[in-house]
Amino acid sequence: MSLRARLAADGILVAPGVYDGLTAALAEEAGFEALYLSGAAVAYTRLGRPDIGLTSMSEMADTMALVADRVSVPVIIDADTGFGNALNAQRTMRVYERAGASALQVEDQTYPKRCGHLAEKSLIPKAEMAGKIAAMADARDSDEILIIARTDAIAVEGIDAAFDRAEAYIDAGADVLFVEAPRTGAELAHVAASFRDRLPLLANMVEGGATPISAASDLEAMGFSIAIFPGGIVRALARTAQDYYGSLHANGSNRPFMDRMFDFAGLNDVIGTDRILEAGRKWDGTKG
Repeated sequence: MSLRARLAADGILVAPGVYDGLTAALAEEAGFEALYLSGAAVAYTRLGRPDIGLTSMSEMADTMALVADRVSVPVIIDADTGFGNALNAQRTMRVYERAGASALQVEDQTYPKRCGHLAEKSLIPKAEMAGKIAAMADARDSDEILIIARTDAIAVEGIDAAFDRAEAYIDAGADVLFVEAPRTGAELAHVAASFRDRLPLLANMVEGGATPISAASDLEAMGFSIAIFPGGIVRALARTAQDYYGSLHANGSNRPFMDRMFDFAGLNDVIGTDRILEAGRKWDGTKG
């Protein structure tokens, strides 16, 4: 089912954050119907750096292609600002679409951007962002590729300005609306009540971020269509990795940590090594 078709069906779509083929495969195996390829998560893992616009479009596109090769569910990709002006955003659309993305999330921050839950963000003019959305719509090869328009205006200009920008982005052709970083449950509900009858809405759940964490069922009751949990997997794995390296350094062995990790056979079972090798025998002449 395409992402557009899924959003037309009942029930909120929960899209967990992923950053590579392994996390994507594990998330799909867990039963999720769509995934969110987080720019922040790629920055954290590939670069070991914060989400402040250091990740390039090509790095994200390379990661998108690897994820698409591994899973069959739709993938929403973080396109940041489109990596420049409207022409850059059009190129980003074309490259990400070829890489296998089902939706591009683009935001109205200046370039380079920073995480939507960090302070001191700045925005491009509303008309420039609207033009960028229209340009991306014109560049896509298929209307099945969705444009998710994000505004970061609440933290910069206030919620009224965010709503004004949202209206302009809807008029420009956005398929999904993402008003970033509501500061309270009341603001989150206000966003939903104002736009839920117009187009699908996305809510962003960041552990320790500006927006209170809500369950998907509560967000659905408000009127949101998509809930993303973009960086949770990195925060979970980073905590585990910190504990693992600390244990290995202290003990000179993995034995004290064995109950918290897969062994060699266990990980091979998770990633389907035997199944893949068996499939390969069909082509190498060793299987009759």
